[in-house]
Amino acid sequence: MSELKKIAPATYELPKSGRMLVPGLVIATPDLLGEIERPLEQVRNVACLPGIVGYSIAMPDIHWGYGFPIGGVAAMDAETGVISPGGVGYDINCGVRLALLEEPFASFSEQTKQALLKEIFEQVPSGVGRGQKSEKEITDSDYRKIIEMGARWSIEQGYGFAEDLEHMESHGLIEGADFNAISSIARERGRKQLGSIGSGNHFVEIGAVDRIFLSKTAAEWGVAEGMTYVLIHSGSRGFGHQICQDTLGEFLKLGHAEGLPDRQLVSAPIQSSEGKKYFQAMAGAANYAFNNRQQILAGVRAAFQSVCRIPPKRVRLLYDVCHNIAKFEVHEGRRLCVHRKGATRAFGKGAEELTALFKETGQPVLVPGDMGRASYLLAGLGNPKTWRSSCHGAGRARSRVQSMASWKGKDLKAHMLKQGVHVLASSMGTVAEEMPDAYKDVNSVVEAVEEAKLADRVARLKPSLVIKG
Repeated sequence: MSELKKIAPATYELPKSGRMLVPGLVIATPDLLGEIERPLEQVRNVACLPGIVGYSIAMPDIHWGYGFPIGGVAAMDAETGVISPGGVGYDINCGVRLALLEEPFASFSEQTKQALLKEIFEQVPSGVGRGQKSEKEITDSDYRKIIEMGARWSIEQGYGFAEDLEHMESHGLIEGADFNAISSIARERGRKQLGSIGSGNHFVEIGAVDRIFLSKTAAEWGVAEGMTYVLIHSGSRGFGHQICQDTLGEFLKLGHAEGLPDRQLVSAPIQSSEGKKYFQAMAGAANYAFNNRQQILAGVRAAFQSVCRIPPKRVRLLYDVCHNIAKFEVHEGRRLCVHRKGATRAFGKGAEELTALFKETGQPVLVPGDMGRASYLLAGLGNPKTWRSSCHGAGRARSRVQSMASWKGKDLKAHMLKQGVHVLASSMGTVAEEMPDAYKDVNSVVEAVEEAKLADRVARLKPSLVIKG
């Protein structure tokens, strides 16, 4: 790691070498640097993509991914650059949303907590291949509306409230989607999956706001110590996965991987017909994901009403952020296509796209940790070095295979209960993959984000009830 040069607190530059067109930028504290040596190869590779500007960026939660590292950010000139499916990921617009209840979590009895966990497990399907609770399939007419309207479509179907849209990145809609850019196979895979978590690292998590760091911002957002929170993590399910798969196959067939250091970085010029088609399909998957999380939240709200007699409107959405996306944004007067893979937007005060509340504070940044330690709510600072981006979570410290081998034959639920966390899952194999020690310490990751001035901590969230796939 001697090649890294510290240029600011928790900020290191990876000098240009070989075919790199720009330097790398690594956000990390010294104790995290030892965990990122292998993914630095991918940081170098991304720096070779045509049209890249600024830096090839690594967030402190960085780990190995398809083509791009997970925890990677790269901005391409919108006219001369390329768009890369590997820079978005298979789970397009995988993202997180945070909802809050004024009721203190401690005010619920253990019996109520258990009943709530079971009711959410019934209301919100989870697990590999499991789809929505309703038997109704999405029709092609529905798909067109989902693509045109984003999350507003689900709200008009009764899954939420109009004010929810003011608390979503891009108001729950990525412009530019086109139904005709999406294959029939992708549409079939997504027809019965709206309102479902899926598997892997996706979850619904409930607990208490454990600590407040920025009291003024917390007060403006209506966040108080002890209150109940709900964190939802899911994406575009098989719909987005198939769109990525379709595009990778097409790009490779057209020879777009030629001359790149890794064929997994296969990319098309943004202004080419195939580049435009990918963006149109990707935006469609992003809008599907907004609807998916909206309907999951509706299931959670229904569970609180059924078990706790808490009306749905009192389960208040604070924010929803994307962390697998490519978006056209203007930075320093230049139109760019910003790829954030396992990274999230962190716009600061005054950012034009933000609603009035968040213009005063910076946007909420949601950083899930692991199901045993903590998650964090932060406020974006809009750091231009990272194209106003931040990390998206704790980041894996070891692979799913390694984690499963480590926990084989052990009572996972009993172990989590000792940490005060009740877990329900469709598969204990998924729980084994997702045990807390499979992840970096989120406290260290958030410390790096704060030191590098990407975002400031507002509150720490302590999980108690977790649903996994």
